[in-house]
Amino acid sequence: MNKLQIGDTIRFLNAVGGGKVKGFLNKQVAIIEDEYGFDIPVLISECVVIESAKEEKLEVEEVAEIAPTTETGIEVRDEVEETPEGEKITTCLAYLPIDKKNLSTTAYECYFVNDSNYYLFFTYLGRDDNAEWKTRYKGVIEPNTKIFLEEFDKSQLNEMKRVCVQFIAFKTNKPFELKNPCSVELRIDPVKFYKLHAFRENDYFNEDALVYYITRDDIPERPMTISPEEAERFLKEKKHADRKPIRTQKIEKAKKEAIIEVDLHIDQLLDTTAGMSNAEILDYQLQKFNEVMQENLHRKNQRIVFIHGKGEGILKNAILKELKSKYRKCYVQDASFQKYGYGATMVIIK
Repeated sequence: MNKLQIGDTIRFLNAVGGGKVKGFLNKQVAIIEDEYGFDIPVLISECVVIESAKEEKLEVEEVAEIAPTTETGIEVRDEVEETPEGEKITTCLAYLPIDKKNLSTTAYECYFVNDSNYYLFFTYLGRDDNAEWKTRYKGVIEPNTKIFLEEFDKSQLNEMKRVCVQFIAFKTNKPFELKNPCSVELRIDPVKFYKLHAFRENDYFNEDALVYYITRDDIPERPMTISPEEAERFLKEKKHADRKPIRTQKIEKAKKEAIIEVDLHIDQLLDTTAGMSNAEILDYQLQKFNEVMQENLHRKNQRIVFIHGKGEGILKNAILKELKSKYRKCYVQDASFQKYGYGATMVIIK
């Protein structure tokens, strides 16, 4: 595996382009900032270092005026790409088998997923039936990313019967909605790690994973408990409210343009690509992209999601170049991480 560090200048091994290493999603994927300032997740194995970053050593006791970093080296940056859905915090723990074909002996990887526009300063803790809580990981995770926490084997499952995630949400140098500190305890069933059907398709990984949600849309994943007295009072209030006439008033809302989704995968555009070169296929995809853009330029605030897939990033980079040269007034961001992963770009007409 290539050894990368933040600040390295790289080029892509099997695609045109390159950039600088800004951080890491996990042990296999690096975040690369390209020449246009966009962050692109790329397999580390697909990166070739052409200029190494200068190493800087800082004393632990000294406080330098630099951006704070997580344990994986990701900088807390002022400018991050946000999504409308990301103002509500959804987080989860995901467990993936390293060798899915041998569940009886395989080790596992654990990831923390932050599906929101907020930085999260978090701790991941574990305990068995009798022991005290033990910190298994602590750090800061960037918005709309996932971070590798640990690798463990079957012998460590008893230490993880109960886990806890605590976090504080924040943004840097911009106003934001204050979020309550979060602390959620979960019971992990060790038996599930031996059952293939427990690992399921999910929104955050290409592989099946065992997912435990911490929060969904700001709401912690914990059972709601109320006392018998509160339940009786609630029922009395409900009966009293049911006797009142229902008064409703229709609220007229401005019509909001529905999001337009355009799948640029060539098999969705053409029945066959026989006889077409890769360059001709790319030209056809860009032609379709420009047709959609021209048709909607008069629709202010229209949101268009172009689905290009992850692949090698060739189509995505070509789209970004078109936007930079022809549609400078349009706002561009990655589409919903939860819905599209890293395979789509959203354009907002301005």
